[in-house]
Amino acid sequence: MGVAAILFSACNNKSNSGENSSSEITHPKAPKAEGSSRILFIGNSHTEYFVSAPILFDEICKANNQPMNIDQLVTMGVSIDKIYDDHKTEAEENFAKTDKDGNYYDYVIIQESTPVALAEPDKYAANVKMIVDKIRKNSPDVAIYIYEGMSPLPFTESEYKEYYDEMRKNALSITEATKNAGLLRVGDAVNDAYNGKNDYKYLVSNKDNLRFGENTLHLLNDGGFLQAVLLYSTIFDKKPAIPKELTLSTGTGDNDDMKKQEVSKAISNPKALEEIAFSNR
Repeated sequence: MGVAAILFSACNNKSNSGENSSSEITHPKAPKAEGSSRILFIGNSHTEYFVSAPILFDEICKANNQPMNIDQLVTMGVSIDKIYDDHKTEAEENFAKTDKDGNYYDYVIIQESTPVALAEPDKYAANVKMIVDKIRKNSPDVAIYIYEGMSPLPFTESEYKEYYDEMRKNALSITEATKNAGLLRVGDAVNDAYNGKNDYKYLVSNKDNLRFGENTLHLLNDGGFLQAVLLYSTIFDKKPAIPKELTLSTGTGDNDDMKKQEVSKAISNPKALEEIAFSNR
């Protein structure tokens, strides 16, 4: 769905309040794991496209001696129910597995598609409940993190903040309605970066260094780095040591891919982004 269609839909489904929830953002308690913990990423191209949240998080965990088993269910451009349908056999096999400690999964990151997260709150709630109910059959104490999506508009658009607020409000509502759940504040962290927190400058040669795209804005190296450090900081409540190299995008063209690159060269201001991530944990 293009931006225009998203905005039209949102305008017809927007709540009257237009205010962010004032409820305190809680942090879920992860079960005590025997051996390495296990995390599951459920999402679409905001989880993995130019850069990969699962890959970056894995690399940061390894660099900090925090071993983590990584699973993912990712399909481009669709909502949670469609992601499940696309990976149904694999998902059901994994959801049926057990651990000695009583929880196969210790953490799950749930990222809903932008059109649903922005403009279809009832479907958003139903999709999250559906997937959480399946996961909790053999992971009853799993810590759930609801991915707070980003405004679909460029930061320079006048309605950027309106849709940022709506995405945030809806994600908070889902978090509050889900047992042992917290908010992965990607939208807040990206918004802080756009607003220049910690002297971060998102424009490089008049180009957005956080996100790129036409109908859909996907995280670039700076944005992906911010997201991965945020996830580590949120789960472990501390700043990670950053490895010298991470697997990052080589460009935005069809022939570009991801490869290991020096963080100091591929990320414009890693220190500022680390601080922004930590402040949003």
